[in-house]
Amino acid sequence: MTLLLARHGETIWHDGNRYAGLSDVALTPRGEEQAGELAAWAKGAGLSAVWASTLGRAKITAAASATAAGVPLHVDERLRELDFGQGDGLTAAEMRERFPEARAAFEADPAANPLPGGEDPVAAAERFLACLREIPPGRVLVVAHTTAIRLALCALVGLPLGAYRRAFPRLDNCAITEIDLNGAILRYNAPTSWSRT
Repeated sequence: MTLLLARHGETIWHDGNRYAGLSDVALTPRGEEQAGELAAWAKGAGLSAVWASTLGRAKITAAASATAAGVPLHVDERLRELDFGQGDGLTAAEMRERFPEARAAFEADPAANPLPGGEDPVAAAERFLACLREIPPGRVLVVAHTTAIRLALCALVGLPLGAYRRAFPRLDNCAITEIDLNGAILRYNAPTSWSRT
């Protein structure tokens, strides 16, 4: 089964590079444009369904694509972002000021050292992949979040989860990462202008 993973559109915390975990932050006007661009791609992408995280930024982005493609939208909380605990809403610099040792440990190995009060990244990868594996067969767009997707990609191809920031250094808003659940990444962080043939 082919799954097409996309990060939601740009949010109001994007400019300051603030960590947006479970906080329901709004899309910017640019984020809404990106959702529209993804929807324009989705219209001709041969999708059978669209799935999304329960967080508003992902649901809004996904809804535009589902409507454009004329397919159902399914929302599942297992696709939500990693909970960053006390780091939610903060920049990396602010974390270094508030809890320097915990931030340093996180930077050294984010899977072994979640931010204070944050979710276990191993559990996050497991719940995310469990949801992907339950999606009925078809060509499905999944709109979710950067850290959750990158953790799942590491788990999918057998990389240590702590390497997600190095192995997958960026995931652009509304870019497409195409995967095969048998353990292959077919396309990574591709703009929606890539050929569908």
